[in-house]
Amino acid sequence: MPAQQQAYKDPIGGVDSTIGGGQIRKDHFIKRALIEAQKKTYFGQMANVTAMPKHAGKKIVRYHYIPLLDDANINDQGIDAAGVSTTVEVTITVDVPETNTNLYTTFYAVGEGATQAAALAAAELRANSIFKNLGVFNTDYATTKAALLALTPAWTIDDTSVAVPATGNLYGSSKDVGTIAGKLPALTEFGGRVNRVGFKRVQLEGTFEKFGFFDEYTKESLDFDTDAELEMHITREMMNGAAEMTEDALQIDLLNAAGVMRYGGAATTTGEINGEAGTESKVTYTDLMRLSIDLDNNRCPKQTKIITGTRYIDTRVIDGARILFIGSELIPQVKAMVDLFGNQAFIPIQQYAAAGTTVRGEIGTIDQFRIVVVPEMMHWEGAGATASNNNAGYRETGGKYDVFPMLVIGDASFTTIGFQTDGKTVKFKIKHSKPESPESYARDPYGETGFNSIKWYYGFMVLRPERIGLIKTVAPV
Repeated sequence: MPAQQQAYKDPIGGVDSTIGGGQIRKDHFIKRALIEAQKKTYFGQMANVTAMPKHAGKKIVRYHYIPLLDDANINDQGIDAAGVSTTVEVTITVDVPETNTNLYTTFYAVGEGATQAAALAAAELRANSIFKNLGVFNTDYATTKAALLALTPAWTIDDTSVAVPATGNLYGSSKDVGTIAGKLPALTEFGGRVNRVGFKRVQLEGTFEKFGFFDEYTKESLDFDTDAELEMHITREMMNGAAEMTEDALQIDLLNAAGVMRYGGAATTTGEINGEAGTESKVTYTDLMRLSIDLDNNRCPKQTKIITGTRYIDTRVIDGARILFIGSELIPQVKAMVDLFGNQAFIPIQQYAAAGTTVRGEIGTIDQFRIVVVPEMMHWEGAGATASNNNAGYRETGGKYDVFPMLVIGDASFTTIGFQTDGKTVKFKIKHSKPESPESYARDPYGETGFNSIKWYYGFMVLRPERIGLIKTVAPV
């Protein structure tokens, strides 16, 4: 039998070496710490930044002039081609819930007639058309209005406007051939006091707030810690955390500022989003196509150029597109989407990336949208309809379906507000009071504690909400 060999044993498990005595070092410390990569920003890079000067309050105000040919240009200065307004018009305004009440989240039903009553009746007929297009029409105007006002949240329907001359904005937003032909501002040989119009402007407002947090530590926590660079790591993580908070605040503001809202399936509000088999509020190719049409009508520019193709194998030609931001939960849904012909609608990025510059986080394209996945994309937990045993495999929280956004941000649609910055970036201010510094003695006579604090300003102002589109849908498990 061989003699007992000297063995290291298992000092971590409590078994000492056969040579006797405990091990002094039981590990090898790698000084280069494992640092979590700073999370990339997706929304901040799309903002126009407005610098706020000192001594000017905490609010920015800006005018937006309404185009002449727009139903929102409501005024009482109309004179027709005969020099007098022979008809009057009444406007019914319809505000869909869960959107900001502003110029471009309001639908206008304009009716004309010889009297107030006749114009109101015509406006109600146009309102019926709006309700039908939104999928909420029920029998007639009065019945539909009562039903929508009884919802939670309720719709806002204002049909109390006073009749005004019908030619103040000529033919407004109408696309009817007959209406436009009859309202073109013709002049006779003698000219005369005819074709008077009016203009209107609205006031946009934005403000900003101060944010900040701090961390405390003792002198010994640095002096005796294994990591000699602990102070540097903590400072870096404070900066990264503040940057992510700013990005999150911006994402929330953009989700709430959308002027074009659509829902998957037959839902008309967030509370109706569901994943029940057969009635799923699942976004489809048609939903994306209609959203694109709405943005086209709102003159929302496309942010990427058309790719003309290359000589490389498998390169595909795609349309000029807008950026569509989604969360990672929706990747299976967009990849499985089919077009109107039953073909795969999703074109992966590797099939066209050789022909142009891609976007950070881009995974592919559908119709006129380039799909960008944001890992930190938010959603509304348990904000949808009540789930049942008939759930077709969609995410839910607390017995209600989760609601996931698909967000489109058009060019020059919003601005962030910076204070004492270069107008392009957020400026964070860090204050570090070390132990034994004069500042530490105020509350610690021995000077054994210190702190790090960081603060910054953040503000947001929507400029063109009609260029921000949002679809709400369910997401598969």
